[in-house]
Amino acid sequence: MTSPDWSATSADYARHRQGFPARFFALIEREGLFAPGMRVLDLGTGTGTVARELARRGGEVIGLDPARGQVEAARRLAAGEGLSVRFEEGLAERSGQPEAAFDLVTAAQCWHWFDRGLAAAEARRVLKPGGALLICHHDWLPLPGSVPHATEFLIEAHNPRWRMGRGTGFYPAWAGDLMLAGFRGLGFGGFDHEALYPHADWRGRVRASAGIGGAMDADAVARFDAELEAMLEARFGEEPLRVPHRVFGIWGFR
Repeated sequence: MTSPDWSATSADYARHRQGFPARFFALIEREGLFAPGMRVLDLGTGTGTVARELARRGGEVIGLDPARGQVEAARRLAAGEGLSVRFEEGLAERSGQPEAAFDLVTAAQCWHWFDRGLAAAEARRVLKPGGALLICHHDWLPLPGSVPHATEFLIEAHNPRWRMGRGTGFYPAWAGDLMLAGFRGLGFGGFDHEALYPHADWRGRVRASAGIGGAMDADAVARFDAELEAMLEARFGEEPLRVPHRVFGIWGFR
């Protein structure tokens, strides 16, 4: 799968894309995946939404991303929040981190962009014995009649090559990746919730997506955004929008 140009989306990504809800972090703490003082490596960190929250909760965190624009945005956001997180350019498949150095490796909203076998093997290499790899998603749900449902049809009209719609928010195939890499004690968890998005933030969140900002030039993005704005005003007048989402996580231990 060809990766989008995430650096082109960094400004919208940082400003408009919501991170995982607090309930997700309570879940991973309850499952024994994370506790204050743990060393964490966040692969495909993007603008650092997960890395920054784990640092806020007492983790010692390094965030890696191959896109320079995302790394720079993550550094700015962490500095603005007074957080100490080390963000570096790097690949999930070849992290350059020392062996057996981390208690937790996270991959949020990004596992499908990796060479999954190589990334799982690399995560196992850098984990301490008993450490965990956590793969997690926070996906909009295109339920019939919902804002994501209508938005996906609009994305497809502007970018016919986009093939990531109609998602369920479940990723059972990731269990095979964990098993083949030698992880044990597999577990999973998740929940549905509604994320509140003002119209302007939903437009920005969609502009930051792989099918729009990550794949189209600025003029094409502007045309899409104008049509999305008109559609929201005509069909979804409430402010903020109540956007259905699903949180899903699957993990295994070294």
